[in-house]
Amino acid sequence: MRTNRRKFIGSALAGGVAATWAGSCGASEGKRTDYARLDEILKKPVLKKELFARPVIIKSLELLRYRGSFLCRVRSSDGAEGISVGHSGMSYLYPIFTHTLQPFFIDKDARELDLLLEKVYIYNLNFRLSGLALGIPLATIEFAILDMLGRIAGMSMGELIGEIHHPRVAVYQATEYREKPVEESVELIKRDVARYNAHAVKIKVGGLMFMTKDINAVGPKGRTERMIPLIRKTFGDKMVLYADANGFYSVDEAIRVGRLLEEYGYGFFEEPVLFDWYEETKEVADELRIPVAGGEQEYSLHGFRWLIANDGLGIVQPDNYYFGGMIRSMKVARMAQAFGKSCTPHMSGGGLGYLYMIHFVSALANASAHHEFKGLNTDVQFECKTSPLSVVDGKIKVPTGPGLGIEIDRDFINKHEAVKG
Repeated sequence: MRTNRRKFIGSALAGGVAATWAGSCGASEGKRTDYARLDEILKKPVLKKELFARPVIIKSLELLRYRGSFLCRVRSSDGAEGISVGHSGMSYLYPIFTHTLQPFFIDKDARELDLLLEKVYIYNLNFRLSGLALGIPLATIEFAILDMLGRIAGMSMGELIGEIHHPRVAVYQATEYREKPVEESVELIKRDVARYNAHAVKIKVGGLMFMTKDINAVGPKGRTERMIPLIRKTFGDKMVLYADANGFYSVDEAIRVGRLLEEYGYGFFEEPVLFDWYEETKEVADELRIPVAGGEQEYSLHGFRWLIANDGLGIVQPDNYYFGGMIRSMKVARMAQAFGKSCTPHMSGGGLGYLYMIHFVSALANASAHHEFKGLNTDVQFECKTSPLSVVDGKIKVPTGPGLGIEIDRDFINKHEAVKG
């Protein structure tokens, strides 16, 4: 039976329910306080500008291409140089680099990188391109600038954006094989883990959206229900296990699968529902004990702000390339830290994606126990004098040289030509 608002308020006051009403108002006030706290964190600069006494004016910014390889080269007016390795997505995103990003950075002071990364979203209305379309070329530029600044200061990328907490980064072996039969998948996962002596592994659960017409489906022929216990049985109780649904499930199915993951001691459940289903992500997180992880597809600082303040995620996973670089990703990690949450960045494709990942993680105060790793294969020719860049006892030593900590072979660079227009 419905009651009009006036009668409800009158009966509430008469029945002593006013305290409950006031409590809900207090909760709203508490949420505003949470947001204000996160906003203060977002205002704090990440790059250590104080390391540079003089302006570092960006004189030139080039995108270089050789077949399927992309490099970004930045030079200052004083002759300092930095180079980054582009993501594979640059093969179709390079016009965004040349048309909407490159002109903005010319003649700017690289010491103001925090502010530049904010203003470039407004320049030419770039915010309309938000997502990996803008993030990948922007990160490629940021990485080159950080490499240049690191060389000027004689510091690694991690030292430019934080304190070094993890000189060696523990990795988890990220696996795919979602479309293969269970037994074949397990053998391939065993091979990958053995190749790099990983102490943790992440498997895929569910399906992908193009593999089924029904998002409420359990997955291809009950594959998930077989994989979850079999992987635990295969690797034993000491192996750390994670699972990724890539947004496949509905809320109810995600909760059901999440409870199965809990039963077999998995460490986190990544993207149980579509990434931009914020309220549904929180619904899943509220029902499960296993931490819900996410952020690979997230493109907005404001989106992460909501997910953190509302306990939608227990673990944040910004992708350094997709999200537009290390500085924006570090802002996400700082927000998470303030609310007792950890960060393990997603690692997407790229000639040296793992190297940018470990530099970022090296400076994370709230780094998770393990971080995504997909192998050391690359066509980039380079030398690293401060790290073997191999997985030893489940960890990779972070280079300590300036900037990215490597020297890309000059002959390899010279094969590349500037991309025009």
